[in-house]
Amino acid sequence: MKLSFISMLSLILLWGPLYGQKASDLQNKADSLSYALGMDIGTNLSRTGIELDPESLYQGLVDALEGENVKFTPEQKKQLIQAFQQEAQQIQQQKAAEKAALMQEEGKIFLAENRKAEGVIETESGLQYKVLKEGDGATPTASSIVKVHYEGRLLDETVFDSSYKRGQPIEFQLSGVIKGWTEGLQLMRVGAKYRLYIPYDLAYGPNGSPPTIPGYATLIFDVELLDLR
Repeated sequence: MKLSFISMLSLILLWGPLYGQKASDLQNKADSLSYALGMDIGTNLSRTGIELDPESLYQGLVDALEGENVKFTPEQKKQLIQAFQQEAQQIQQQKAAEKAALMQEEGKIFLAENRKAEGVIETESGLQYKVLKEGDGATPTASSIVKVHYEGRLLDETVFDSSYKRGQPIEFQLSGVIKGWTEGLQLMRVGAKYRLYIPYDLAYGPNGSPPTIPGYATLIFDVELLDLR
């Protein structure tokens, strides 16, 4: 959730009178801003996965503003909101666990099939690679500073990073990157281009690299070794 539940309610307190207003009824900047904030709050509350009643929510705001007819004591309100927050957290944790299991299974299935593909070689660590073009220059060590062009993709072919698109290769010390790169580039000679299939434990692990790389993601990199020193 982008905002805490309390923060969301505070915003609705400011803009609550727009409840029930249609988008076509918006007349000015204040109306439009209020509606947009309502959309944002509603979107975040919907992500909790907990069913809420908009009319009861709004009525609670009105009663609190008027200072009359409130149905709960401050302590009761606090307990209800704390229970909501705990339940929302549990739901999000469950969703995260399910997604992690799915990502691991997808990666496992992909790598199992991919190792059978023509030209694919698997190392002892589980790294898989395919030679797209051989080089004839020097081979780097882990302490080398290398210059590369690359493109990184998820298994669904989503490109999350590309030096080609930026039009600028990058330089870095080979020991300072993910394990799959450290190992994979030491298999290459300058001038070579390899496709690396990197299991999550040789990539960004359980945490991923938000927002572009989810946790437990198996990654595919096309890497071209341009130079080293």
